Amino acid sequence: MTLQYIPYTRSKSSVRRTRELETVRVMVRLYCRGHGHHGAHDCSEGLCADCGTLMEYARRRLARCVFGDAKPTCANCVVHCYSAAMREQVRMVMRWAGPRMLLCHPLLGIRHLLDGRRPVPVLPAQPAVKPANVNNDS
Repeated sequence: MTLQYIPYTRSKSSVRRTRELETVRVMVRLYCRGHGHHGAHDCSEGLCADCGTLMEYARRRLARCVFGDAKPTCANCVVHCYSAAMREQVRMVMRWAGPRMLLCHPLLGIRHLLDGRRPVPVLPAQPAVKPANVNNDS
C-alpha cells in the first residue's frame, strides 16, 4: 500500500491581507500613542476615537479591495479607493510610523517594504454590458 500525499497549499491572499491589516493596525497604534491622543479610548484597539475611525475605515477598504488576492500596497495601487481626506490621514500616519516600525516591529516593517516592491497587477477588465433591447414601434 502506497501513501498518497496531498499537497498543502496555503492561501497567500489571506496571509498577505492579514499581514497588511496587522501592519496598518500597528502603524495606527504607534501614531496614536506617539502623538499622545487622549480621550475616550476604544477598549479593543487601545486607540482614540479618530484613530479608531481611521483603523475601521482601513479595515473596510482592505476587505473590499478590487484586486483581491493580488493586492498591491496602497501607495502603489492604480485604484484609489480611499477618500481624499482619509488617504491624506493614512499617508500622514504611515510617514510618521514607518521609520519607527523598523525599531518596534522590524520584521513587519521590512515585509511591508518588500511588499511595496512587488509588481502592480493589471486591473481586471469589466465585462461589456449590453443595453437592454428596446422596441421602437413607430
